[in-house]
Amino acid sequence: MTTPPSRPPLVDRETWQKAHEALLAREKAHTRESDALAAARRRLPMTETDAQAEVVGAQGPVPFLDLFEGRAELVTYQHMWYDGAPSQGQCEGCTNAAWHLQAATPYLEARGVSFAFLASGPWDELAPYADFMGYRQPWYSLRDTGVPLGGGMGNLSVFLRDRDRVFLTYTTTGRGNEAFSGSFALLDRTPYGRGEAWEENPAGRPEGREPCWYWRTDVTGEATWRPHGRPVPQWTRPGAEPVTTLGRQGHCH
Repeated sequence: MTTPPSRPPLVDRETWQKAHEALLAREKAHTRESDALAAARRRLPMTETDAQAEVVGAQGPVPFLDLFEGRAELVTYQHMWYDGAPSQGQCEGCTNAAWHLQAATPYLEARGVSFAFLASGPWDELAPYADFMGYRQPWYSLRDTGVPLGGGMGNLSVFLRDRDRVFLTYTTTGRGNEAFSGSFALLDRTPYGRGEAWEENPAGRPEGREPCWYWRTDVTGEATWRPHGRPVPQWTRPGAEPVTTLGRQGHCH
């Protein structure tokens, strides 16, 4: 039998409540600082981008302006793409982000904000991938656009429309994307955390592994970066079978 990992110290309820309230005070301060950052974002300047830049979606080539669907604001996520790769060979980090974002659209639209996925892959590859993943938000190919509409791969970007003009107001990537990836916030509230190497943990807790090690798993649910793994959400999709290769033949765009 293996020795179980270290657990938090056991105390009575009163002692626990005092420790909880001390942490809660820090959490509330963090919330207020987050509110202040959001206010600062709303005060950022904006820069104009090409409203007529052509992207390709389910309806064929359309100007970027059409992605607003008549609304004043637009949020986009630019998904990394490996040319010619099957679904299991596509970016696990972007899959993680996109999977979390899929539930946000109705709430954004209720607030007058449109949402769309962008990717540099060709449309004839993006369409079946989005269908396999079950995404219902619109996807668009940037393959022939030649214009960085808010940033590069893995970017969340926000745009504002004024009639026929479009302006970039905000963009983020990397850990900036954690704001909409709710599983990170939940894992950060557990005693064992995310299990990543950079985390500061009490002695005896499970050792961290390389960042994002759990984004890809095999058919048994074991986290792995080996070729027999898929990005985690794909195992929920009908027809997602065990694999033996990532099938990456081209370069990432």
